[in-house]
Amino acid sequence: MKNTESSEETIRRVLSSYDIGPKLRRLRLRKKIALVDLGKHTGLSASMLSQLENGKLIPTLPTLARIAMVFDVGLDHFFADKSSKRIFSIVRAGERLRFPELPDSAFPTYFFEVLIFGSMQKAMSAYIVEFPRRDPKDIHEHFHDGSEFVHVLEGTLAINYQSEEHVLGAGDSVYFDGSEPHSYCGLSDSPARAIVITVPLRL
Repeated sequence: MKNTESSEETIRRVLSSYDIGPKLRRLRLRKKIALVDLGKHTGLSASMLSQLENGKLIPTLPTLARIAMVFDVGLDHFFADKSSKRIFSIVRAGERLRFPELPDSAFPTYFFEVLIFGSMQKAMSAYIVEFPRRDPKDIHEHFHDGSEFVHVLEGTLAINYQSEEHVLGAGDSVYFDGSEPHSYCGLSDSPARAIVITVPLRL
């Protein structure tokens, strides 16, 4: 059965994975500052600070910036993973959110779901992408740094690369340099679906 997690719950869970509360508590104890005194420095109530430390509240960026200034640390302190543990990140099927290619487009070229949105220091990005049937004249090119890999799961998908059209069916794959302008166009009556992986440029 698919999880019915709301978008707000998903965002809260992703932010919770950074352990902002425990990091805040460790900072405060290291500096030997009581909640009441920290409240006086930041203008926040001791009750609110306690809820932040316990993970019952997720701080806004202005709140976190105010706290960071008191402890003389950057905002990255709360989001960086300084541990030596290996990366292992699970994303459940019901946790993914579906986005159109462009939020204000009446007929997006594709819709995508991010497969590994919760992990930090990723060496790649992976998506499940759906390509509805579209008129080729409505398709526009784009480009990005790094490489791209596309594996078609179902349907028929056309990829235009260097002014040449390549038609892929279920089971077909393609790997290419994403810095070259390219575009996608769903050709089948049922939307084509594919796994798309992008790898950033290594400098």
